[in-house]
Amino acid sequence: MQKTLSTFHKSVYLLVLGLAITLSLCAYACGEKQNVAEPQKDGKEQVEEVEDTSTLMGQWRQEMKDKLREEWNDNVLTVGENSMKIWYKYYGDAPRGDRSLWISMHGGGSAPARVNDQQWDNQKRLYQPSEGLYVAPRAPWNDWDLWFKPGMDELLHKLIVCAVLFEGVNPDKVYLMGYSAGGDGVWRMAPRMADSWAAASMMAGHPGDVSLVNLRNTPFMIWCGALDSAYNRNKECEQRGKVMDRLQAEDPGGYIHETHIQEGREHWMYLDDAAALPWMAKYTRNPRPDRVVWMQGDVNHKDFYWLGLPDLTGVKKGMAVTVRKDGNNFDIESCDYPSIRIYLDENMVDFKKRVTVKYNGKTVFKEKVSPSDEVRKNTLYDREDPSYVFSAVIDVKVK
Repeated sequence: MQKTLSTFHKSVYLLVLGLAITLSLCAYACGEKQNVAEPQKDGKEQVEEVEDTSTLMGQWRQEMKDKLREEWNDNVLTVGENSMKIWYKYYGDAPRGDRSLWISMHGGGSAPARVNDQQWDNQKRLYQPSEGLYVAPRAPWNDWDLWFKPGMDELLHKLIVCAVLFEGVNPDKVYLMGYSAGGDGVWRMAPRMADSWAAASMMAGHPGDVSLVNLRNTPFMIWCGALDSAYNRNKECEQRGKVMDRLQAEDPGGYIHETHIQEGREHWMYLDDAAALPWMAKYTRNPRPDRVVWMQGDVNHKDFYWLGLPDLTGVKKGMAVTVRKDGNNFDIESCDYPSIRIYLDENMVDFKKRVTVKYNGKTVFKEKVSPSDEVRKNTLYDREDPSYVFSAVIDVKVK
């Protein structure tokens, strides 16, 4: 929600939206439930996997389980002063280790907690994937920017880690979506954490001033009612669809997307947008893309795919770097940093040959690089993501 509405009008609007969603969900459940896969189970599994602690991965998994088990069992994740309640449900019968994770962010915004709680309850049953763990978190705040304040990045990351450890989720099958204020969150969090998602879908949210360049390797959907004119949502969403069109035209290997401006629909789209789930499910995350476009958002990040920074000193919103890789060759196409970090593994390069890095046509690095168990351990413990375990790292001075 935007700051310009009075408190009274915000509350009325949110209550009306909640009623519309609730009524529509009732109609949906009564009229179409036979076409929806029933959840395999509702709640947590009783038997926890035994980890092989003789391996680096097994040791890390066991340590993280011991650290996070109480929070996960309590359905409340905490980072610093911020806590986020979670609710989830299983669908389908994918085996452990290959389950999808669907993070579904509710609407609401700057309103009393009871209003946002109602929106949370609506979101719990708003979408029903054919397979996976469907998680509806409760935003930690009751403000207009309840899904993209500083601190949300760490909470969503912790949610993913817990789902991987305790519920058998495949870290390369994590999907993000949200409605209304939840859609506002998707606009921001999809680019900010693009290297975490297999795909994302924005429903009925406002993009603000967000940049979409980080979505180069993250399939993205835009959904908005053609009559959803509050804050010019319809026009803003249509315009951002055109931005994605342009980005894809300039870089045909990336920026997979679809834009749906639904004719005759206002803010509530009567579940037209549920088509986003099977569309997203077609994609899995590629943690080793051939080109990475990385721009800092409202919250600075130190790592992104196989790129990183030595530290965050002097890093500001809008600073960017773009690198393309081809075998052992890396081409820094543009860079706002004095130096960058490139992570490597056996699937990216041939360690028997030299690794070459160029910037503006000039060779800035050309050496053989050796894989290291220390780097494997450090990247696992730093990134907390099995898909971002690397064997070597090089720091490249650019300027």
